[in-house]
Amino acid sequence: MNIKWEISESDIQKITDFVNQHKNPFVENRIERNIYRRNINIDKDSVLRCMLMCLLTTQQRSGPDSLISVFLRQNPFPLTYTIISHVEDVEDYVRWVLQNNSLNRYINKIPAFFAINLSYLEDTKWLLLLNIESLLEDRVTKQTERIVADSIDQSFKGFGSKQARNFLQALGLTKYEIPIDSRITNWLNDFGFPVTLSATALQEKAYYHFVSDGIQLLCERANIYPCVLDAAIFSSFDNGQWTKENAIY
Repeated sequence: MNIKWEISESDIQKITDFVNQHKNPFVENRIERNIYRRNINIDKDSVLRCMLMCLLTTQQRSGPDSLISVFLRQNPFPLTYTIISHVEDVEDYVRWVLQNNSLNRYINKIPAFFAINLSYLEDTKWLLLLNIESLLEDRVTKQTERIVADSIDQSFKGFGSKQARNFLQALGLTKYEIPIDSRITNWLNDFGFPVTLSATALQEKAYYHFVSDGIQLLCERANIYPCVLDAAIFSSFDNGQWTKENAIY
């Protein structure tokens, strides 16, 4: 059984009006990074920081003034590759850093996942860097983005379809594949998406792809990149508090 996506002119107008109404600095920053590829830095430090960000925000929100956001904006960042590579017990050290920053939720799981993922990166000689840098090529397709996102979903412990895409989007590498979280599903349900969305169903990869296909088609018809719609929806739930200065991704 197949579902035929039917997008009306009113749908296109609704999404266009919504994005135009939320053209704030956070959305503009997303356009600069993910569309025009400005100020992108892909190295071991940025990968580790984004990986940790995804682990921290898997089941807890991170508004602009949250402890997570404040921690991730630290400069210098306390968990760089140089620091981590000289630590005897990575899991214990990450736990200590998080506790020192009052980030005590999932205090055992997150450091364990971080240590396992770092071991994976080291064991594969950081091949991931080459894979994700390929997304900076001019003619990258939606399918290429999906393949890379799915591979990260499989490789990183503590991730899933959503955080794999959050990881790539935060690095400025994706335009089409977006993290579909509760903000996106709530907005789409209110918008009138043809199927009622739930977080549980989105844990199934095929269903995630199905929903993503619908979002991408809608955005294509409206001449808007999905990553821009994502930024507009994300910032709308925080009443425009996100700025270029306090953005963590």
